[in-house]
Amino acid sequence: MRNHRRIFISTILCFLAFVNPADGFFHKKKAPATVDEGYFKKLGIEKPEQAIRAPDFNLEDLHGRRLGLKGLRGKVVFLNFWATWCIPCRQEMPAMEILYRELKGQGLEVVAINVRESKPEVRRFFDELGLTFISLLDKDGKVSEEYGAWAIPLSYFINRKGEFFGKVNGSRKWDSQEAKAFFRNLLQERN
Repeated sequence: MRNHRRIFISTILCFLAFVNPADGFFHKKKAPATVDEGYFKKLGIEKPEQAIRAPDFNLEDLHGRRLGLKGLRGKVVFLNFWATWCIPCRQEMPAMEILYRELKGQGLEVVAINVRESKPEVRRFFDELGLTFISLLDKDGKVSEEYGAWAIPLSYFINRKGEFFGKVNGSRKWDSQEAKAFFRNLLQERN
């Protein structure tokens, strides 16, 4: 009988050691939002060592309007450099569209800067893929050069204050669960 009692008491003590009755299984407080460092590794995102303000620019979109980063202040910006002839660009853009549609209401803005192509070429590409995010035309390539877009696709992530948050060379599956979680966490941060 004593052994049964000891086993029972040991079981209860072990259970209490792992579960704090005050928190309960369903009532744990949510920790403040921060972007988990693991997402940087999983997605291959390079993170700057210090806060650096993203250089502003002023480029024309597909509707003839001029737009720059200052006009997007307060939003998280996914800034992508690309071209219509770039196969990895074509592969990642539908995933960027899915991400954009899912998170635009939370403050995400996807901006694709086309490198040295004409408005009709870019418009055909966007229409063909059903893309709705912002596309800007870097006709002379000056903005692309300033951002170091020697190989494309190249993506930068800019926080609500207009500072670089990360950089990616090459394409990614932006509609993956890891990518969505990365952006959701970033969007929850208030700068």
